Amino acid sequence: MYFDFAMPLTLFTVTLVAMLLNDKVETKLKGVFEERKFGFWDALLLVGAISVTVWLIVFIPQMAVMIVFLFAYSTLLFTFTYIFSNFQKFGAKLFCITFLITTFLIGAITLFIFTEKTTALYGTLTFFGIFTYAFLALLYEENRVSTKERWYLAVLPPALFISLYIFFSRTSLWFPYLLNLYGIVFAVLIILYLGSLFTWKTTLFFAGALTFMDILLVLFSGAMVSAATHVSSLRLPVLITLPTVPEIATEYGKIYMSLGLGDFFFAGLLALQTLKKFGKELAVLSAMGMAASFFAFEAFLLNYRPGAFPGTLMIISGWIPFVLWKNLKHKR
Repeated sequence: MYFDFAMPLTLFTVTLVAMLLNDKVETKLKGVFEERKFGFWDALLLVGAISVTVWLIVFIPQMAVMIVFLFAYSTLLFTFTYIFSNFQKFGAKLFCITFLITTFLIGAITLFIFTEKTTALYGTLTFFGIFTYAFLALLYEENRVSTKERWYLAVLPPALFISLYIFFSRTSLWFPYLLNLYGIVFAVLIILYLGSLFTWKTTLFFAGALTFMDILLVLFSGAMVSAATHVSSLRLPVLITLPTVPEIATEYGKIYMSLGLGDFFFAGLLALQTLKKFGKELAVLSAMGMAASFFAFEAFLLNYRPGAFPGTLMIISGWIPFVLWKNLKHKR
């Protein structure tokens, strides 16, 4: 009997972290979106956009896909950093010092990790360039009086991300370590960023429509599987890929399980809206239920290997019982 604890626990952890951060983040994001909320048509358009994007990824050249995803991720990092960059001067200095230490170490490592001298030189110059920028930002912060948003600090996270991807995406440092780290970070940011736009009713509609669309794209057309394969070869953080725990070894090596960021967003959205509607206790229970349901489906896949299966269906199957139970209890 094969089973895996790593991915269900990761799903639960990402969902729980998003719920814990939501109170601190939502107020500022509401100001950015000017209290805007998704209506039914907005939710339907989002589902349609996801479906069209999946089909386009299959046919678009890999270079174009890579550029689009890198731009989207960089924009997300810049936006979140900028929104929350109005911290005190000590926090801003600490932020700069963190990047100084990180980029200096990576720049030094680059000299020794690459056998290709040209790659090592360009990599070192790039990371030392970010180091210099962070140092100048630290000097500027010494004389800065205002604590409003700092665009020059918001540049650092996306610059580091793109540089790491360019020089390390084909190394063992990127996969599985940095790839999964950035995947988890982006999963949490996407949940927080889009989760504030939904209401309870639009969440129910969106969850049903997205699950239906996911079933069609995975089980019938296979477009979702083709798109995932097409993108995963680029080593972009669109999937979180983990070895099974306990380890499952085959003649081809260890088995890894993958789950897309869209599925993490789906679970996080359901948990956030449950939190707002019914409170923290049921939200945590529903997150546990989604992780348990995913565990059961994943165990079935590992033992009987029927192929790819819709992640949204695996997740929503663990969420629905808790919501139905709460509604029935409320009516009684």
